Amino acid sequence: MKKLFVLLFLAQIAFSQNQPNSAEKTIIKIVYGGNLTVNEEKFPGAKIFSKTDKGQVRFEHEGMDLWCDRAVLFQERNWVKAYGNVFIQQGDSLEMSSEYIEYDGDTKLAVSKRKVRLQNPDMTLTTDTLYFDRNVQEAYFNTKGIVKDSASTLTSIEGRYFMSKNKYQFQKDVQIDNPEYTVNSAQLDYYTDSKHAYMYGPSTIKGKEYTIFCKRGFYNTVTEKGYFVKDSRIDYDNRIINGDSLYFEKSTNFASATNNIKITDTINKMVLKGHYGEVFKAKDSAFITKRAVAISLVETDSMYIHGDRLVVTGPETNRVIRAYNNVKFFKTDMSGKCDSLFADNNSGITKLIRRPIMWNGDSQMTGDTIFLISNVKTEKLDSLKVINNSFIVQKDTLGEGYNQVKGQNLYGKFRDNKLYEVDVIKNTEVVYYMYNDNNEFIGIDKTICSAINLTLNENQIEDITFFTRPDGVIYPDKDLPKNARKLRGFIWRGDERMYSKDDIFDEDDNNLILPVIRGVNNPMDPLLEEERNPQDKASKETLKALPPDKEEKKKLLEQKKKL
Repeated sequence: MKKLFVLLFLAQIAFSQNQPNSAEKTIIKIVYGGNLTVNEEKFPGAKIFSKTDKGQVRFEHEGMDLWCDRAVLFQERNWVKAYGNVFIQQGDSLEMSSEYIEYDGDTKLAVSKRKVRLQNPDMTLTTDTLYFDRNVQEAYFNTKGIVKDSASTLTSIEGRYFMSKNKYQFQKDVQIDNPEYTVNSAQLDYYTDSKHAYMYGPSTIKGKEYTIFCKRGFYNTVTEKGYFVKDSRIDYDNRIINGDSLYFEKSTNFASATNNIKITDTINKMVLKGHYGEVFKAKDSAFITKRAVAISLVETDSMYIHGDRLVVTGPETNRVIRAYNNVKFFKTDMSGKCDSLFADNNSGITKLIRRPIMWNGDSQMTGDTIFLISNVKTEKLDSLKVINNSFIVQKDTLGEGYNQVKGQNLYGKFRDNKLYEVDVIKNTEVVYYMYNDNNEFIGIDKTICSAINLTLNENQIEDITFFTRPDGVIYPDKDLPKNARKLRGFIWRGDERMYSKDDIFDEDDNNLILPVIRGVNNPMDPLLEEERNPQDKASKETLKALPPDKEEKKKLLEQKKKL
C-alpha cells in the first residue's frame, strides 16, 4: 500500500510538470467566428473564419479584442493571421487598425502591416509595418512612421512607442512640423502627455523668429522653451548665440548661455564673449559677465572692451555698449582703463568714466573723463577730449625724463589712428626735454601759460606753441632739481599698459572656475538605456518571439545586424 501511494504521488508530480502554465499562456478566444472553413493544403491544422452579415470575425485575448474580415487561426500554436479591416482595441487607451495582422497568443507579439494606424487619446501613429509587444506595451516600426497630435506632425524612419510612459523614441530623419516651428533631429524622444521633446545628435529647431542648433537638447513644444547643450547655437534676430549650454524662451523673447559663450552681432560687426550671458530680444539688449569682452571690428583692426559686466542695448542701427567695473580696452595702436565705459555706435562717441587712462603710441593721457570720437561713416578715430585735470605724458626716448603737459581740458585730433595735434587749455604747464637736430640735449623747458598747442609726428612731440603770456625757462640739466622735473599730479603708469588683447584680463578672470554642465535631464535617457540594453531598438528576445514567418523574420534579422 505504501509503494502504491509513492507511485501515485510521483505520477502526479510528473503530470503536473508537463502541464502548461495557464497563468503564462492563455488561449486566443473566438468571440464570433462567422463562416468556418478549412484548407489543409494551404493552412494545415488551421481554421479559417470569414465575416458574415452579422458582423466581422472577432477574437479576444487577455484584455485585447481583435476584429477582421477573415482570419486563419492555428489553435495548436495559439497564433492567428487576420486579414481585411483589422481592428484591435485594448481597454480604453489604445486602438489599432490595419489591413493585416499576425498575433501570437503565447508571446503576445503582434505584427501589423499595410495602412497601420495606432491611436490613443493623445496621438495617432500611421506606418506600413508595426511590431507590438503586449508584454511590455511597446510598439516598434522601421518603415517610416507619422505621428499626429492636435498641433504637430512627427515623422521618422524608425520609432518606438512606450505606452506605459506615453513616450515615442524616433530615429533617423526625425521631423516635427508645427505651424509655429519645425524640428529636425537624428534622434528624438517625445512624451505625448507633456509634449516635451529630447533631442540627440545633430538637431535643428526653426521658428518664425529664431533657429536653434544642438547635438543634445530639451524642447517644450507647447511653450517653445528649451535647454540645449553640446555644440549648441541660437540664431536670434540679428544675433548668433553660442555656448556650452543655452536656454531659450520664446514667450519672453529671452535666451541665456553658460560657459564659453559667444554672441555675434551680424549687423554691427560685434562679438561678445564670456562665460554667462543673456539676450532680451524685445528690449534689443544683451548682458554678459565672467571674463566678458566685446570685440568690435574697426576698419581692419578690432577693439577689445572688457569689464566685469557688459551690457549692449538698442536696435542694430543704434547700438550702445556699457562696461562696468575694472574696464579695460585694447586696440593695436591704443589701450586704456577706467571704472566704466559708454560707447554709442550711432554718434561714434566713447566715454571713459572715473579714473580713466589711455595710451596712444608713446602718449599716456589721464583726466576726470575722456571722450573718444569716431567718424561714423569712415569708422576711423577722429578726435578725443579729456575734461578736467587733463594730463599727457611721454617718456623721453633719448633720456630718462618724461615730457609732460597738463591743463584743465585737452583736445586731440587723430590721423590714421595716431595723434597728430593736441590743444591744452586753461592753467597749462609744460615740462619738455629739448634736443637739436643732431639729437644733442639742449635743456629742459618748463613753462606755464593759458593754452598750448602740440604737433606730433609718429606719436612723438615735434613742436610746442604757447599762447597768452607764456612764462618759462629752459634749464640746463644741472640747474633743474630732480623733484622739479615732475608736474604736480604726475604718475607714470606704464606698467599698467596693455600690449595685447590677452592683457585686458587679470588673474581672477583667467582662473575662473566654471560650473559643470550636467546635460539634459530626460526621464528616460536613451544613452543610459543603451548602456543597460545595447539591443534597445529591437531586442533579441523580441525577434525570437516573432511569428514564424521565415521571410519576415529573415528581413528583421538582417536589419538588426545593421543597427
